[in-house]
Amino acid sequence: MIRLIGYFFGVGTALALLVAAGVAIYVGHLSKDLPDYEVLAKYEPPVTTRIHASDGALMAEYARERRLYLPIQAVPDRVKAAFLSAEDKNFYNHPGIDMTGLGRAIMVNLQNLGSGKRQVGASTITQQVAKNFLLSSDQTYERKIKEMILSFRIEQAYSKDRILELYLNEIFFGLGAYGVAGAALTYFDKAVNELTVSEAAYLAALPKGPSNYHPFKHTDRAIERRNWVIDQMVDNGYVTHEEGVTAKAEPLGVKPRRSGTYLFAGEYFTEEVRRQISARYGENALYEGGLSVRTTLDPNMQLIARKAMQNGLMKFDTLRGYRGPVTTIDVSGDWGVPLSDVKGLDDMPEWSLAVVLDSSASGLSIGLRPTRQISGELVKDRVEGTVSREDMSFAMRHVVDGKTVKAKSPTEVLKPGDVIFVQKKEGTDGAYVLRQVPEVGGGMIAMDPHTGRVLAMVGGFSYAQSEFNRATQAMRQPGSSFKPIVYAAALDNGYTPASVIMDGPITIKSGNTTWTPKNYDGRAAGPATLRSGIERSRNLMTVRLANDMGMKLVAEYAERFGVYDRLAPYLPMALGSGETTVMRMVSAYSIMANGGKSIRPTLIDRIQDRYGKTVFKQDERGCENCNAAEWQNQPEPELVDNSEQVLDPMTAYQITSMMEGVVERGTGATVAELGRHIAGKTGTTNDEKDTWFIGYTPNLVVGLYMGYDQPKGLGKGATGGGLAAPIFKDFMRVALDGTPNVDFQVPEGMKLIAINRKTGMRANPDDAGAFIEAFKPGTGPADSYWVIGMGADGSNASGGALSPQANQAIQSGGGGLY
Repeated sequence: MIRLIGYFFGVGTALALLVAAGVAIYVGHLSKDLPDYEVLAKYEPPVTTRIHASDGALMAEYARERRLYLPIQAVPDRVKAAFLSAEDKNFYNHPGIDMTGLGRAIMVNLQNLGSGKRQVGASTITQQVAKNFLLSSDQTYERKIKEMILSFRIEQAYSKDRILELYLNEIFFGLGAYGVAGAALTYFDKAVNELTVSEAAYLAALPKGPSNYHPFKHTDRAIERRNWVIDQMVDNGYVTHEEGVTAKAEPLGVKPRRSGTYLFAGEYFTEEVRRQISARYGENALYEGGLSVRTTLDPNMQLIARKAMQNGLMKFDTLRGYRGPVTTIDVSGDWGVPLSDVKGLDDMPEWSLAVVLDSSASGLSIGLRPTRQISGELVKDRVEGTVSREDMSFAMRHVVDGKTVKAKSPTEVLKPGDVIFVQKKEGTDGAYVLRQVPEVGGGMIAMDPHTGRVLAMVGGFSYAQSEFNRATQAMRQPGSSFKPIVYAAALDNGYTPASVIMDGPITIKSGNTTWTPKNYDGRAAGPATLRSGIERSRNLMTVRLANDMGMKLVAEYAERFGVYDRLAPYLPMALGSGETTVMRMVSAYSIMANGGKSIRPTLIDRIQDRYGKTVFKQDERGCENCNAAEWQNQPEPELVDNSEQVLDPMTAYQITSMMEGVVERGTGATVAELGRHIAGKTGTTNDEKDTWFIGYTPNLVVGLYMGYDQPKGLGKGATGGGLAAPIFKDFMRVALDGTPNVDFQVPEGMKLIAINRKTGMRANPDDAGAFIEAFKPGTGPADSYWVIGMGADGSNASGGALSPQANQAIQSGGGGLY
């Protein structure tokens, strides 16, 4: 018997050794093809790029996988406890494989054989790291064995904290969120360290199957799974029983963070930054690189610019009448459902979509558009209100078949079922004002003239309505707002503000084509100084001046100022008939505002990579002695500005002083109501298609235009002074509030001499029309009366002929009128 037992023992041992050898050979075979786990040391997952305003406010996030990498030291113990309880409570004790859990899983799988139930895997966190980073998700025994082998190796190479860090930053949580930091923001709009026990437990419940525990589609299932995780946390001693009971009593509390832009009114600015980053570093860096971008945007100034521009566009538009409803729906049944399907303006929270329920002589009865939650269910009760006849008075002039018709009653304008925009009337309950999206558009830029930092940008009335950025992308004729470039070129080349030019008829001939420019009022004022010419925006004087000094010089300065890359040297271009952008024009005016130094407009201050290293910095000024170890009576450190001097500082002051006259006495006189030291220039293009105003203080330059996207006349009498300047004034009134009224600094060496405003010669002591003018050293008022553009016999000179290539410019109308 003993011999028989020994025989069977020997056979069993031999078989066991053979099986062990077979397993060893099989495992060895699988080990040959295992991926290199050392790649985990160089783990760089796709990380969200974040864009911030100048004050640090989050503007936007861009990512293919919404992930923020979080070091394990920054993960709160409560959050770690939730994931360990849900996924691997023995994580810090096992060598990569939890043998107890594995045995339990084997028993469960044996019991479930033939039942059709999914097999239990019993994967540890280390195994999940091996699978997620190095293997596929195939449900095979071969993959499982590879996973175990890699887990042992990973545990030997990395610390437990490093493995947990990899896991928490890699896993998918649903709703496009990857990693625990991204999930906390996506689901609760919170930082990880702000999560409650309940919230941490819900996030820990998600990796098992995000779609199975969707917060809105499968709410009950999600709560059940969350509560199970909380119970595990209690059992493992991470939270007390009382804390667990309290946490389970809480609702899920999911508040999905919206994607796209976050800073109100910053959509155009944000999109421009996105385009620049994509062009500079590529799409992969933008959506996966984890860049941290600090922009130049001033959120407060952006709000002011948005409001000023929108109010100006609406004021102009409402004077042209009402163009009708957004659409029409059936209101015979539940009007809330079809109304909720109508697309509104997401970036106009002040406005609401509404449907007309009844129309009468006294006004409208309306129903407000219900709001939606992410689940798609209506969560706001039907709200009704009224629009009085007074609050829709502009619509009593409504457009029918392209013609404006006066209505006697609101019933002639709107009927039940018409969908409209309304805005709640301040100080009332249930009263609304009828609104209309303006057909006219425009763009606006506010810039620091010393650094080129763009502080605010308005690309149109609403980004939701049109993503086209009219401040940077729209090519428009600047009209008379280009004239200061012409006058600056003249002042930089021998002319003075007191030089006298003939304001009289002039005809330009080019082959069989003639061009006879005119002043806006159609009249000629005779001889006048350069200052008078720019203050009154006289076209004839500008053409004669450009003709006298040569258009090649004007073109050179236009290119030097960055208004154009290349300007055709034809006389109509002197009146601003070439197309450019608001951004370029504001940049050009910044040169005049900062004393003649070139500037490079920028929307970005700094860009850092995922590790915090600065990869781009806009401010390249040097600073000697800024990092002195101690004070040794050395001079104070100064920032060294190496910007190119493209305009004589004295010329810059002269043209600034002349444009102060535009505001004080000329076409921009409405801005003078601010009582500030402001220089600026109006602009109106041919046939009143665009109106401009660009102006500045010593520390802020603002420019804007108003015009239709498909250029057409704004109406007879439309001018930059009447349409654009009031918008500028409304912006500056608020933007400059509380700031000192700083005057423009007179460069050292300039001479201030009293001249006769009409003749430009030195004024007599009793000259009532005397005016203090600035002259450069070596220059001064003329000793004798001389008129540029006057023939030798005293008649008007006709000016030089243009080359045949200038015909197209002539036919375009010649640009700026006023």
